[in-house]
Amino acid sequence: MKFTKDQINDIKEQQAQDNKTKRVTAPELEKILYEAFPALDHGFIRVIDYMGDDSSIVQSARVSYGKGTKQVSTDSGLIKYLMRHWHSTPFEMCEIKYHVKLPIFIARQWIRHRTANVNEYSARYSILDKEFYLPNQENLAAQSIANRQGRGEVIEGEQAIEVLELLKNDAERTYDNYEKMLNQKYDGTTIDENKKGLARELARMNLTLNTYTQWYWKTDLLNLMNFLRLRADHHAQYEIRVYADIMLDTLKRWVPITYDAFLDYRVGGTEVSLKGKSVIKKMLNGQEISYENSGLSKREWNELMQSFDQHNKIV
Repeated sequence: MKFTKDQINDIKEQQAQDNKTKRVTAPELEKILYEAFPALDHGFIRVIDYMGDDSSIVQSARVSYGKGTKQVSTDSGLIKYLMRHWHSTPFEMCEIKYHVKLPIFIARQWIRHRTANVNEYSARYSILDKEFYLPNQENLAAQSIANRQGRGEVIEGEQAIEVLELLKNDAERTYDNYEKMLNQKYDGTTIDENKKGLARELARMNLTLNTYTQWYWKTDLLNLMNFLRLRADHHAQYEIRVYADIMLDTLKRWVPITYDAFLDYRVGGTEVSLKGKSVIKKMLNGQEISYENSGLSKREWNELMQSFDQHNKIV
């Protein structure tokens, strides 16, 4: 991850601010505000603004529920209650804004979460950085046979070298052509004084999807947790999971009570269907229950058994 001198100075100036406010602040998040955390080979993510903390959730819930919350003795108890019973609106009262630099193909996956405000670096007005994502060999995997949208075994040896060379050469070649069409180098110098440059909005279509872009991504706490529940999961694509793992740490610094409840009820918990619930009740009552008489499909049975660390998987 490289920064220009201007970018480094900008971050230092932001971190040097000493603004006084009557609003609530999160001390642990304040310590890393504006700091850029490396992600992948050229990417980063940093928190640049936020609103609210754990107490804001509690305050909102007590306004909503009135006298009923007087029975809840602590903020932690109330937040756990809200999380446990899927009361979502109090979590929407907190917001956070990230500055993210990421490969375009991950940005297109990320944008599927349509619950945020996004402002992306515009290649219509500016020239994109000459930086491309190239995976490490341990993350270079073949297509999974069992999962159409996942990875299988790691590609090794000569084939891995060949694939990485293809990715690198294609990215460099298309970027060189991008500069030629613009008639302008990345550093701003003109290539040929006698030629006109193609419009930036047209030249950009030639770039590969591993080219890096940047955006500001602002969302509320509820939708951040929805994002992290999916993207920090071990089933998620490695590249987006790298960013999600960093964001998980910022969540812990920002709203530590909510973070604990989130891990307990959303990440570590599980959802059970009506039929699955019936199977569990029968098992608890000592009844003999198997896949054949469970009423579940093979996939449902295996997922239920896996959720409770049972080793009677049906192949």
